[in-house]
Formats: sequence, C-alpha cells, structure tokens
Amino acid sequence: MTKATTTSGINTRRELWRARVISALRTTLACTIVGCTSLYGPPSLRRYLKFPAFSYLTTIAIVSDDATLGDTLRGCWHVFCATLKSMILSIAGLQLIGAANLTVAAAAALAAAGAFVVAVPESSHLMSKRIAFGQLVIVNVKTVIDGGAEPEGVMAHPIHVASCTALGALASLLAMLLPYPHLAHHQIRNVYKLYAANACERLNHSVHAISALDNATALDFFAKVKSLSPVGSKLLHFMRCKLDGLRWERPRVTLLTSNPKCVDQEEHLQNVELPLRGIEIALSYCSAFPLEAVDQDLKCILLDYKDQVTQKLDQQAKCFAALSEAATVPDSNKEISNYFSVASQKSLCKACKDLPTCFFIYCSELLLRDSHFTKNNEQPIMTEKTQKTDDDDAVQWREKIGEFVLNMVPRRQNVAFAIKCSLSLGLAVLLGLIYNKENGYWSGLTIAISFITERQATFSGANARGQGTAMGSIYGILCCFLFGRSEDLRLLPLLPWVVFSCLLMHGKMYGQAGGISAVIGALLILGRKHYGPPTQFAITRITEATIGLVCFILVEILMNPSRAATLAKSQLSQCLRSLEDCIDAITIGEKQMMLLPSQTLRERRKKLKCLVSQLEKLSSEAKSEPSFWFLPFHGACYGKMLESLSRMVDLLHFVEYSTQHIPRVSDIDDGVNWGEELEEKMVKNIEVFKTKVGPTLRILEEITRMKSVNIPSSDIESNTDTLKILCASGDADSLTGSFLQQMEEAANMMIQTNEEEDEEEMLIRGQMIHHYSCLGFCIVSLMREAIKIENEVRELLVWENPSWPLNFNHIYCDINNALRSP
Repeated sequence: MTKATTTSGINTRRELWRARVISALRTTLACTIVGCTSLYGPPSLRRYLKFPAFSYLTTIAIVSDDATLGDTLRGCWHVFCATLKSMILSIAGLQLIGAANLTVAAAAALAAAGAFVVAVPESSHLMSKRIAFGQLVIVNVKTVIDGGAEPEGVMAHPIHVASCTALGALASLLAMLLPYPHLAHHQIRNVYKLYAANACERLNHSVHAISALDNATALDFFAKVKSLSPVGSKLLHFMRCKLDGLRWERPRVTLLTSNPKCVDQEEHLQNVELPLRGIEIALSYCSAFPLEAVDQDLKCILLDYKDQVTQKLDQQAKCFAALSEAATVPDSNKEISNYFSVASQKSLCKACKDLPTCFFIYCSELLLRDSHFTKNNEQPIMTEKTQKTDDDDAVQWREKIGEFVLNMVPRRQNVAFAIKCSLSLGLAVLLGLIYNKENGYWSGLTIAISFITERQATFSGANARGQGTAMGSIYGILCCFLFGRSEDLRLLPLLPWVVFSCLLMHGKMYGQAGGISAVIGALLILGRKHYGPPTQFAITRITEATIGLVCFILVEILMNPSRAATLAKSQLSQCLRSLEDCIDAITIGEKQMMLLPSQTLRERRKKLKCLVSQLEKLSSEAKSEPSFWFLPFHGACYGKMLESLSRMVDLLHFVEYSTQHIPRVSDIDDGVNWGEELEEKMVKNIEVFKTKVGPTLRILEEITRMKSVNIPSSDIESNTDTLKILCASGDADSLTGSFLQQMEEAANMMIQTNEEEDEEEMLIRGQMIHHYSCLGFCIVSLMREAIKIENEVRELLVWENPSWPLNFNHIYCDINNALRSP
C-alpha cells in the first residue's frame, strides 16, 4: 500500500512539475520572439515598435500562468478588446485637450478618467482591463514627454502601443503552437489519469480502513487517505482551471454541455470528488475498530465494489477530455442499489447499527453509479400563480426589460473598483512624472497590471512586487556588467531567469505578483537597447515602482480601511447566519413535497459555500498582513472553524440529495405503514435537531458580532432554559441512538417482509433506508460540527479578551434575553 501511495504521489508531483516547466519554457520562447523582433527585426517593422517593454508585459500577462493554447486564444481576444477600448479613449482624450496642451496634471487626469471608464463594465475580463490600463498610461505619459511634437499627430502613440501589444499577443500564440500545440485537452487528459489513480488509492485505503481489525491499522490507512486528499483537491483545481481553455480550443464541447441531458466535465469531477469526501467524513467519525457493523459479507461487498469503481475510473480516464464524453455517461443505478439492498440484507441490517458505516455505504453507491449528484434534477411545480404569470406575455416582457435595464446599471462593487483604479493610476502617473519625466511610465505600469477585482492582501502583495522588481533589476545589472562589451549576448542570460521567475510564481513566498515583477525587472534591462546606463535606469525604475506601490497602498487603505481580521470576524457572523438558514430549510414529508424546500436548501447551501470561500480568503489575507498595534489574528482558531464549516457544506449537499429523493421513493412505496412510521420518527428527530442547533448558531452569531464583552451579568438560575437548548455532546449521542434504533427497526422489518414482496419492492425499501441513514448521519454530524464551532468561538472570545474573567453561561443568557426582548 505504501509503495502504491508513494508512486501515486510521485507521479502527481512529476506531472505538475512537468506542466510548470513546459509553461516556463514556452514563456521563455514568447519573450525570445519579442526580443528578437524588437531588436533585430526589419526597420520598417521596428519603427512601429517604440514600446518593446509593453510587448513583454503583454506576453507575460497572457502566457505566464500555465497557459495553454485555449488560454492564449482567450487572452488574445481580451487583448484585442482592451486595445480597441484604449485607442478610442486615448484618441478622444488627446483630440479633446490637444497633444500640445497636455500637461502633467492633464495626463494624470486623462489616465484616471480612462481607467474609470475601462474598469466600470462588469462584462470586461480582468486581463482586458489590465492591458487597457497599461496602454492608457503609456500613451498619456509619452505624449507629455514629447510635448505633442510627434509629426504623425495624436494617432502616433496609440498606433505604436497597439503594434507592441499585437507583437506580444502574436508571440504568445506562436509560443503555444511551436514546436507543437500546447493543448488543454492533453493536459486535462493526463491530469485526470492521475486524479483517477488518486481516487482509486483513496478508495482503496478507505475500504481497508473501515475493514481494519484494530485501531492502529485503521488509523494508518486513514492517515494515508488524509494525505492523498489534498493532492486530489490540487489535481481537481488544476483541471477546473483548464476547462475554459478547453472550450476555446474545442467550441463543440460547450455546445455538447449545453444539452440538459449531458453532464459536463466540471459536474463529472464533482460527482467523483464529493462522494470521496463523504467517505473520508464517515471514517473520521468511526470511534473504535473493528466495527461491529462490518462483517465478512460486507467486507467482500466493499472489496468487490472497490474493484468496480477502479475499473470505471480507468475507463473514464481514457476518454475524459473527448468531445463526446459529456454525452456518454453510463447508468448503473439499479444494478448497484440491488446489490446493496437485496443480495446483502443481513449485512445491511448489521450496517444500520452504525451510522458512519451506513454513510460509507451510501457514498460508495453514489461513487459507483453516475448519480448526477451535483445536478439539479428537480421538476418545478406549477402553481396557479406561476401558470398565470407564464400565460401573461406582457408581464414577461416587462420583467425581461427591467432585468436588462438593471444589468446595464453598474453594481456598487464595480463602481468602487473603478474608483480605486482611477485614483491609483492617476496619482501614480502624476507623482511618477513629477519625479522623473523621462521614466514616468513605470510608476503607473507597475500597478496597472496588478489590479484585481476582489480584495487582496495589500501589504504582502506590494512587498512581493517590490522584492521581485529589485531582484530582476539587480540580475539585469549583473548580466549587463558581465556582457558589457557584447550587447547582443544579453538575451542569453535572460532565458534561465524567465524560467526561474515562472517557477517562482508558484511559490508561497512571492506568488504570481512577485514572479511577474521579477521577470519584468530583468526583461526591461536585458531585452531592450538605448535606455541609458543600466544601473541608473534600474535605480530610477525601482524608485518609480515604489512610488506606484505607495499610491496603490494609500488608495487601497482609503477605499478599504477595515482590517482583514475585522472583516473575517464579520464574515464569520454571516456564515453562522447562513448556516442557520440552511438548517431551517431541512424538511421531509408532505411539506417537503408541496413546497420543495430542497430547492430552498440548495440555494442557501450555495450561498453558504460562497460565504465560507470568502471567509477563507479573508483569513488567508489576515494571516499575511502585519498586525501593527492590533491584536494578532488567531489563524489556528479560524482554521478549525473553516474546517468545520467546509465539512458542514459537504454534509448539507448530502442532506439535500437525500431529502430530494425520499419523497420519490415514498411515492413508489404506495403508503406502506412501516414507511410512514419511519418518516414520522425522522421528522421528530429533525425537529429536535433544529431546536438544538438553531438557537446555538443564533447565539454564536451574536457573540461574533459583539464589539465588547462588557455585558451585565444575568441570573443563571432564572435562565436555565437557555442553557438547556444549547448543543452538547450528550444531545448528539442521544440523537444518534434514536436514528440507529429507527434504522435497525426498519431494516429488521424489511427482512421479515421479504417473503411477501417482490424484488422491486425490496429494492425500493432498501433505497429508502439508504436515504434515511444518510440523512441521520448528516444530521448528527452537523450537530457535532456545530459543537466544535461553539468551542472555537469560546477560544476566540478568550483570545480577544485575555484580561476579562469571562463567564460564558452569563453571556449566553444575556444574549438570549436580548434576542427575546422586542
């Protein structure tokens, strides 16, 4: 087992390393094409390439981030859109003011206004906005430097900038085509083979872990599962990033996946990964081994199942990226459900004595059959109101027109981003031109390619860019010293530096921002001529870059004064509130069929997932930002809460799936008494769960919203009811016992009525028990994760108030009284 796991890990690291090296070499090839063309191209061509530095910038922006041919085609389209916008804005601005009348302040104002117009539209891609920002900076600064004395008029500089941008895009495209096309199709196919091997290894170790005869063996296998899980997530993320490139390479894939009967690649990946995560969650809740529920018959079933899943994944790995893959999804639902529900009834009855074992089997079944686990396959219920609305064409047209008008109005986030870009670029261009008129580009260009629409770690990002610029510039100066007598040889030491910088982008120390700054710093010195002494230029450019970064930080602080740690705590409150809404939407029975709350649960779960993702980003930013005089960020506590919240998102996915299918199975069951009794007991357990977890989450939400813990103490004896409604480990154990008793009774009753029913009815009963067991495990696990979050919130409160003697019972009672009061 260890050798197989090691081989799988080595193959994964080897493939990812190979992909990064190939990307670095192709980036080097693209930069070489730009350098040779701008330095040694025909004079008739070179007279249009007045800004080779921007050709390098365009090339790095397109191909540096492990780009494929599809990504490059998409990047070239964004570059074309950016050039079109910037040329229109530049020419219009210069015509309005006049090139001869353009002062330093006017150039900064034009750059700021153009940046605002470019940044406002939400439909424009971020790369398109970055390229347009850089083009606006160059045109306006160069016009100030020349004083409007260009004989070709206001059209000269925009044409030169567009020509240099086109050279960078063309070089990127050639680098992806030579010596052979670098296709996303091939990368996805190779990486999916590794992912399939990783999934098989995780499943193999999971089956051996649940079948282990002692705790030491089970923990050993479970440790291997946990070590392979991050590798699988990394491979999954890699494939998702390449799917857009695949669609640009093969548009037919988009047409195929638009068919509602087809399963696209991303959904297929989720259908594999989520059950694997569910299996890992089930193992994490197994307390002691050997498990009484796992007998020899069930072990044989699981081992045989493991072989079938391995065979299925191997077959899918051979054709995952094929065009027809989206339309060829085998369906083995009935076969596998029959295998678990009829052929192994005694094993199923024993499995119902342990909820984690039941959930393990449930996830195994989802993994083996293509269940369209992540697909919304609910049929909408047409009410009288919706029928009337559908028949009213006039109302439909008014709604469509209103929606179109609302989409035309920019959102508040877009306007804020546009203001930030406008102020930063305008201020950077102004101060850069005041400091050094001849090199005033670099203050604006440094930040033009650095903007992102989301919040970012300002200080750490600026630090990485500054260090990268300094490293690249110093490397360029040293190479100029070594090859001072032969300028034509300066391109040679540039090639290994491009490779090194591209690999540097994947590290945590510098990241993409530092790596891009490092490669550009060397390119601007070694890849150009006639810019003066290298040392003097490097010092001037580092100073200009610092000016730009200071402007960027200043505007970022003014626009977003709240610290990441403060925002993370506020985001935690929103996550707890959203989680409470998800818990409230869990319903089964007739009410579930009439109102379809599983659809409501789906929408709320998606919202919770987005909020948890934002919390993760804010926590990562807060860890990397300096604390100054504030309390340090408690990263370990937030990390544990994020782990619990992420697990709860996955559990809610299973809850949604099981509650969605329980009514369908109940309908087919045709109202048999034991099914109705089981449903009534399940409804009571869910209500008990809601009455415990809901108030707990509400109180925790209020605690995380508190700015001070100076709350008047309450009388605990008069608020004993408040303490009783909070979650406790005993409540989870009691709820587990109730679920187990119901599942065991249902399984025994199914076996007793075996002789009176046909095979199809037995299959339906087995499916119902499967869905109820999944729901029971998820409900209990959600309660246990809520208890973990409660403990972490307590630790966070103590961390933030170390000098206060906190009494949590008093705090709980006071908050509950405040919530009850009108």
